[in-house]
Amino acid sequence: MKFLIRSASYIFHPLWMPFAGSLFYFVVTPRFFPFSLIQAKLLAIAITTLFIPVVFYFLLKNLGKAESVFLKDVSQRRWPLFFYSLLIGLNLYQILNIYNYPALYYFFVGILFSIITAFILAWLKLKISLHMLGLSGIFMFVLALSIYYRLNLIYVIAFLIAALGLTATSRLHYKAHTWLELLLGFFIGFLPQLIVLNYWL
Repeated sequence: MKFLIRSASYIFHPLWMPFAGSLFYFVVTPRFFPFSLIQAKLLAIAITTLFIPVVFYFLLKNLGKAESVFLKDVSQRRWPLFFYSLLIGLNLYQILNIYNYPALYYFFVGILFSIITAFILAWLKLKISLHMLGLSGIFMFVLALSIYYRLNLIYVIAFLIAALGLTATSRLHYKAHTWLELLLGFFIGFLPQLIVLNYWL
């Protein structure tokens, strides 16, 4: 059980969420996209939301600006969150477009607003759970896809609810966050995705 709780912090790390949401979108959407196009989009999203941030993290770690991949000190979150918001903006400007991928485009718009909010709170020295932010965002996105395309995604939704509970337990168990920080992270990830539904659902 301890291994499962410890693993949750890595398996459901917020860095995975944009790519996971994008992959899920292309898997379940009934719209046709050439496989080569899907590969190209997913590779570009993986590079900008996974590989580049990891390289940036190691750069910060070598400079003594980051102690761990979880960025426990709220002051260490400022530059990573700012840089990540730029990368999400790059996806919106260069990789995705509102006409061909409206659901995915607004998913990234919601992520951008969540990251900017977390960045502002970091400057105010208010720590939130980025794990809950990422998971709650993808949870709302899956719900929206289920409604929009009339898909039975009950097992995926149940899995995400379990993941939210397990991740919250993990963060509390290792004293990485308080209940308030977990709740703030949940709503800061969930609400932007709910708001952007007005533009594509």
